[in-house]
Amino acid sequence: MSDKIIIKGARENNLKNINVTIPKNKFVVITGVSGSGKSSLAFNTICAEGQRRYLESLSSYARHFLGGNEKADVDSIDGLSPTISIDQKSTGHNPRSTVGTVTEIYDYIRILFARIGTPMCPNGHGKIETFTTKQIQDKIINSCKENDRIQIISPYIINSKGTFKNELEKLKRQGFLRVRIDGIQYSLDEINELEKNKFHTIDIIVARIVTHFDNETISRINDALETALKHGNEKVIININDEIETTYSKKHACSVCGFMIPEMEPRLFSFNSPSGMCPYCKGLGYTFEPDEEKLVPNKKLTINQGAIDYFKKTMNTTSLDWQRFDALLKNYKIDKNKPFIELNEKEKKIIFYGSDDLITYSIVSNSGTKYEKKENIEGILEMIKRRHTETESEMARQYYSKYLSEKKCHLCNGKKLSQPALCVKIENKDIIDVTNLSVNECVDFFLKSKLSKNNEQIAKPALKEIIDRLSFLNNVGLGYLALSRNATTLSGGEAQRIRLATQIGSALTGILYVLDEPSIGLHQKDNDKLIATLKKMRDIGNTLIVVEHDEDTMLSADYLIDVGPGAGQYGGKITSQGTPLEVMNDKNSLTGDYLSGRKKIDVPKTRRSGNGQKIIIKGATGNNLKNIDIEFPLGKLIVVTGVSGSGKSTLVNETFAGNIQKKISNIFADAAPIKSIVGHQKIDKLIIVSQDPIGRTPRSNPATYVGVFDEIRDLFSALPEAISRGYTKSRFSFNVPGGRCEKCCGDGVVCVEMHFLPDVYVKCDECNGKKYNDETLCVKYKEKSIYDVLEMSVDEALIFFENVPSIRHKLELMSDVGLGYMKLGMQATNLSGGEAQRIKLAKFLQKKSSNNTILVLDEPTTGLHIDDIKKLINILNRIVDNSSTVVVIEHNLDLIKCADYIIDLGPDGGDYGGQIIATGTPEQLIKKIDISYTAKYLKKILDKK
Repeated sequence: MSDKIIIKGARENNLKNINVTIPKNKFVVITGVSGSGKSSLAFNTICAEGQRRYLESLSSYARHFLGGNEKADVDSIDGLSPTISIDQKSTGHNPRSTVGTVTEIYDYIRILFARIGTPMCPNGHGKIETFTTKQIQDKIINSCKENDRIQIISPYIINSKGTFKNELEKLKRQGFLRVRIDGIQYSLDEINELEKNKFHTIDIIVARIVTHFDNETISRINDALETALKHGNEKVIININDEIETTYSKKHACSVCGFMIPEMEPRLFSFNSPSGMCPYCKGLGYTFEPDEEKLVPNKKLTINQGAIDYFKKTMNTTSLDWQRFDALLKNYKIDKNKPFIELNEKEKKIIFYGSDDLITYSIVSNSGTKYEKKENIEGILEMIKRRHTETESEMARQYYSKYLSEKKCHLCNGKKLSQPALCVKIENKDIIDVTNLSVNECVDFFLKSKLSKNNEQIAKPALKEIIDRLSFLNNVGLGYLALSRNATTLSGGEAQRIRLATQIGSALTGILYVLDEPSIGLHQKDNDKLIATLKKMRDIGNTLIVVEHDEDTMLSADYLIDVGPGAGQYGGKITSQGTPLEVMNDKNSLTGDYLSGRKKIDVPKTRRSGNGQKIIIKGATGNNLKNIDIEFPLGKLIVVTGVSGSGKSTLVNETFAGNIQKKISNIFADAAPIKSIVGHQKIDKLIIVSQDPIGRTPRSNPATYVGVFDEIRDLFSALPEAISRGYTKSRFSFNVPGGRCEKCCGDGVVCVEMHFLPDVYVKCDECNGKKYNDETLCVKYKEKSIYDVLEMSVDEALIFFENVPSIRHKLELMSDVGLGYMKLGMQATNLSGGEAQRIKLAKFLQKKSSNNTILVLDEPTTGLHIDDIKKLINILNRIVDNSSTVVVIEHNLDLIKCADYIIDLGPDGGDYGGQIIATGTPEQLIKKIDISYTAKYLKKILDKK
């Protein structure tokens, strides 16, 4: 069996017909500048061919269900093992998915609770027990003495209104003699019917027995128990000597209040199943409810001044909604000229929730018809809620949605499950309490749980799976995550590491794993754990091919492959390969230059002092933030650091950016709670450069997003050929009819519906994937059609349009942010988060910034080579030098060391984070090495200076 993977003639994307040999059973890192061809080699060639060969081994019937299996553009690949791809794809958009469900740990915890959980009465009556008839009989015998008088009573009707005449007659016919009504015993002959409008409790006296412990007495007790349980819905009351009374149940029911839970099965603990989900929020844990803050954003205004946003444009008009609401105000004499903040609580309640009494009022329609009405008038909050639920118009629903906020479900308190499920406990914690623990805390909880010998034996298989899987998550640096964390909130790197942990758990050998930058979003503290995990997978007999830029990961590899030398058409070659030391000594390797120190990102000689202004936030409590106060000095490059899960995103995105947005531009913006914010008044513009996609359709592309395609279409429409044909700018758009291919509507591909099979996308046979019709493609600039231009990389287009200043300027900005390799017409759906973020940055750079602009970025170094990070730092410095403020969330030490001001959160992740550990320049931060993980690693970098 070959100990090497031998690739010959790889030409996928920009690969230049390369040959490369990769050792098997080794930890191999493929690196290179962004766009050099790393992913083309690792994923589009090696991984695609490995998966294709597996599919080829299946029947043609099975292949139909598994999608396409196109051969990679390569002459041959020998020595390929079964291949598993672990990339950064999202874990999905299902709001019900959590870390626990994605990893299947929650399934094992459900089994555990169903089998060894203890049901507790939610009304404080202690443990809920279930008994068989034999167990109840044994309880009676063990608690009685000779000649004790016992009554076996069946609870027949519990706290209900009615005369119950028919029920009492029925009991007589069945041969019963006595009943207990509302605690008093009666002969059935004494009573015919009860008072109709009172609540009554009726118990049947099934038997009265004097205990003698002989077989006849025991037989009588058993018969009476069976009769009582049959008529009492599987419950029976045992009264001894008119002093002690105990309720037993064959179901899980409280002996005091009768609270009952259904059979304890795993589905009872599933928030995705009707058996277990909270009936109000349907297992989501939250509902969307009208928000008083959004309905009345400025409480200093009067109603007549537009305090109620919904009526801002219709107040004191003939609007029917306003006339009805105005009648409500007049009925309760609420002053419309009084600032909303000065209204009393009763008046505010009427405005929001409406009237309790019937109100007689009249409204006049636009046609002049007068209507008299007498009804309860609903408040503004109730009206918004009803209309959002009832409307069938998507536009109307979106309008009402702006007044809604996500609120914790009031019934389950955000726990997603029904009350019966939540009353089952292990170590006094319900199943959601357990999943709210971090992975690290969860391991401790299960290891320290004290179980009876019987329960320990039952729980052993499930506990082993739970603890093993939790340990795998901890080993890939995810110990800070809670199992209840929503999967949609995970970053690409976190989602990838979860899948990596799952693969470790499978303990397969002889597998080729291909990973895409698993270190993304990981603090250096946890990076060491990740590297150790990767080596462990190698040591059990697997080959790992990792696309990575992280310096520690590259230096830890057995074998390093550097792809380059440049990006796009300038890449696609193997510039160096060998051990990390061999690559470092190769002067042809750009990566080797940085690893060896021949090239480096310099530490700034001075730190900016800022413009003297600052934004001060007090009392930030979002997610895990511990009621912190923090200052953001303006006019600086601010970097927010901290271990994964320490609260960086909560502080920057939800608290800082969210509250500034709410104050200066969008009163409906969602923001984390704070006590106060000072200094935002001088901010004109806040720009959040996120990693969200720039578009969600194949027609969205970088050229259209940054606006350069408009300029290109202007150029084509001004060509003599276009003018003679009467072609306008719209002719060269693939989004509107005219110049585009109508068969594919400008997509370049046609979707073929396969009914019960997945949809298949094929290249349009009319335009051959070129998106435009032949007449449009006839118009050419320098022998290139509009389609040819879209196929160019940014760097190619920069040379092609060097004499067109308006186009050249926008392309230069895209090149400056490290996107020179990217095709202008690349589909937005194929862009990584880091690429989307840099495209947005290029668009921002087109605008003239001011002293009062703040730019917020979240890990912009994602997917960037060290040389590209150097370019990014230059761009950020350029922005700050133009008097703007840049706030960056980052783990990359090269960017951190270039900051003017660092805010370090921690000390750890999850519940152990959310505190400000240190602030100041990098030089000031490293003095906190005893309490800051970031300072510890940053000191090593600064010491190299």
